[in-house]
Amino acid sequence: MSEIADRAVAEAIEWVGTPYRHQASCKGAGTDCLGLLRGVWRALYGQEPEETPAYSADWSEPQGREDLFLAAKRHLIQTDAAEASAGDVILFRMRHGSVAKHLGILARSGREPAFIHAYSGHGVELSPFSKPWRRRVAARFRFPDA
Repeated sequence: MSEIADRAVAEAIEWVGTPYRHQASCKGAGTDCLGLLRGVWRALYGQEPEETPAYSADWSEPQGREDLFLAAKRHLIQTDAAEASAGDVILFRMRHGSVAKHLGILARSGREPAFIHAYSGHGVELSPFSKPWRRRVAARFRFPDA
């Protein structure tokens, strides 16, 4: 695992237990999945990747636009989804054929893979990267070197 990946996982772990709050990004106070990623980004690079416009819980699903995927491609390095490693940012489609609208950070790979994400009704948690979650992967990214 690279130094930037190590730092990303360590920072994401510090967010575990943060309550879920739509559009928020404040460790310990509230965040959603994008807010978690934004918080980790700020810890790694010192500022936001870009200004985040207001967004609804359904993201751009009614319009069929891949807004979250396109934003990830602007700031992260897309990698082969077949080779997952700790520190990777994972983008999910929650339903087949829908836009990608959930993300997390892989905390562990190997025999017992797990990822950190902010999930409505749960807050930020470490979850097993189980088969049902792996089936939903739309893309995988890495943080760029600082």
